Formats: sequence, structure tokens, C-alpha cells
Amino acid sequence: MSDENFGHPRLAAIYDPLDPDRGDLDAYLRIAEEFGARRVLDIGCGTGVFALLLAGRGVEVVGVDPALASLDVARGKPGSEKVRWIHGDATALPPLRVDLATMTANAAQQIVDDRDWRPTLRGAHDALRPGGHLVFETRDPARRAWEEWNREASYGVTEIPGVGAVETWLDLTGVDGQLVSFRQTYVFASDGERLTSTSTLRFREQGEIEEDLRAQGFAVRDIRDAPDRPGRELVFVAQRD
Repeated sequence: MSDENFGHPRLAAIYDPLDPDRGDLDAYLRIAEEFGARRVLDIGCGTGVFALLLAGRGVEVVGVDPALASLDVARGKPGSEKVRWIHGDATALPPLRVDLATMTANAAQQIVDDRDWRPTLRGAHDALRPGGHLVFETRDPARRAWEEWNREASYGVTEIPGVGAVETWLDLTGVDGQLVSFRQTYVFASDGERLTSTSTLRFREQGEIEEDLRAQGFAVRDIRDAPDRPGRELVFVAQRD
């Protein structure tokens, strides 16, 4: 199941304009270069920003996502014909042999249930060639990022061409151990429609993630800082044995 901000057609269509600065993807582009990746699996590809950046560099890309509305946005972008788009998740992929698998942004944390998380890691493992790498990020739970998820800190109005002004804000709705839930609200000035999307992220501990990776056949090669958010993110670099 995908959250409404990815799965609702009206919200998926404004996802990119509401988050236009994707400097976080620069580190992943450098990692693809570092490992000489010519075939990449982008798990949780969303509206296809990263997949299309790679394809524009001549990389063969497969993008998979459970949110059909987001994939429809991706398929409508210039260059989308260079990417193989799959509606689904990493637990049921066709046979692949990629050099690199990625989960950018919040993709890894959105998989909150171990009954989905561990098969996702296994699916990534099976899609990689021997020696290939899985790279993903997760917020460091020690930084307690959710304490800033409130209307006062997040409220904004964005003018989107062809859409008009859209008000947005976040409200924290619950913290239950590693599970943090919040609601995103969108108000469209053009017709007054108010839409909400409820999300839950899981803030796993570093040692837990390392154990899960090893259990699915990976060797943990590195845990890096995210250069655009120093001290806030853990970037895991794992290699298929």
C-alpha cells in the first residue's frame, strides 16, 4: 500500500513541484559512478527523478514502485522511455542482474513491517549480480527528526504553474517505539479542495539494520553520512556475496 501523497493522482502530480531541490540524489549519482554501475534497480522510484537522472547518463534503469499514480507521473516525463517501469515492489521482481540497487529518500523507512522489509532486502539481493551493491538511507533515530514535524515548522504556500497556490503542512500524529506517524495536509486555492495523506516511518537502529542485511546475504561494507544532511542520515552500503 502506498501513502496518498504518492498514490492519489492529484497529489502525485504536485509531488515534484513541492520538493524541487533533489540535491540528496547527488550522492547516489556519485555512488553509481564509484561502483561503475551500468544497470541499476531503483526501488521505490516514485515519480522517477533519480531513475531519469541515471538514464540520462546512459545507465540501464529499472524503476519499481507500488504507487501507480506516481509511476504515471514518471512515465509522462521526457526520457521516460529509457527506463523500464514496474508497478509493484522488490518482493516480486522479474529476473534481473543489476550492478546497483537503491532506495533513496524515505523509501526504506516506509517499509515498516518486517514481513515486508526482509523480503524487500532479499528481493534486492536476488536482483543484484554477485558482488553488486545495495545502497539506501535511513534517518538516525538518535536525532529525533519527528520533533520538528509540526505545522509551525512546516507550513508553506507553493505556487505551482497550471495548478495555483497550494498550502501544505505536517502534523505529528503518533510515536510508538520505532514507528512515527504523521499527517500531511494539502489545500488547493483554485477550488478549496483539502486532501490529507497519513504516513508511518520506521526508525530502525543501525545494528538492527546491519543484522537484517547479513541475514539476507549481504556484507555491510560501509555506513556513510549523507553529505546534504550531515549527522542526520545513515547511508548503508551493502554488497551481495
